[in-house]
Amino acid sequence: MRDNERVTSAIREPETPAATTPPRLIATDLDGTLLRDDKSVSPRTVAALAAAEEAGIEVFFVTGRPARWMDVVSDHVHGHGLAICGNGAAVVDLHGGPGAHRFVKVRDLPRNNALEVVGLLRDAAPGTVYAVEQTYGFYQEPAYPKLHMEVPDDLAPAEELLADGSPTTAEPVLKILAFHPEMDPDAFLTLGRLAIGDRATVTRSSPSALLEISGPGVSKASTLALCCAERGISHEEVVAFGDMPNDVEMLTWAGRSYAMGNAHPDVLAAASGRTVANNDDGVAVVIEQLLNGRM
Repeated sequence: MRDNERVTSAIREPETPAATTPPRLIATDLDGTLLRDDKSVSPRTVAALAAAEEAGIEVFFVTGRPARWMDVVSDHVHGHGLAICGNGAAVVDLHGGPGAHRFVKVRDLPRNNALEVVGLLRDAAPGTVYAVEQTYGFYQEPAYPKLHMEVPDDLAPAEELLADGSPTTAEPVLKILAFHPEMDPDAFLTLGRLAIGDRATVTRSSPSALLEISGPGVSKASTLALCCAERGISHEEVVAFGDMPNDVEMLTWAGRSYAMGNAHPDVLAAASGRTVANNDDGVAVVIEQLLNGRM
């Protein structure tokens, strides 16, 4: 998450047809957006989410997090109880609580694509190390750093982890994580997208040089669009929030979108509006104004 210029209030954009359309769904990222830096959900934000649901506006958490990391918001799901995880790779029912979630929709990364991606990125950026994210399992190469307090199910080169007959074949692959110990994060993202092309979707949400690689066409935006279509909700009726490059497509797609005050420059450019930083409850600020009819 980048520290950019903080704004002091939600900025109302000039009136557009989308801005006058009553919202039916709020789509919000978690880390750096809804969550404060200590990974908490503030009382003000909890109240704003509940008020939105009471007003008949659905709330979707749309995150790069895997389903097993959703306990941070599992107490705050209402109504449908669904979240979009893994940058759009899965739609998860959180009603069961931590450890008891149910996968409603999975949009996997084909193994042939994953193997090709690993080889292409190894050639383009020597020193890249990998992890494999699945519906329930997590595997990594020995040199992959301990970026999270998580014990992998196995350690092996990515090519072995993705090979036929490996322990990972029991579950679909949701994401490949690619880490480079020396490259600039944005430069690594640009290089990764050029090297991989349309074989997969490449994005990032970490402050480090960590790429998140999903199936072709899989993104927060495309999976959110599917969920909205199932509900008869148009993109003009969606209000979205985000802070990092993996949010750009979603913010561009939504009828109204807000970059956090702490957002990456690409997000500030993509969103139709801005709000204050995550630590200042920027999502709640906008929801309160929406419900009060001031936006």
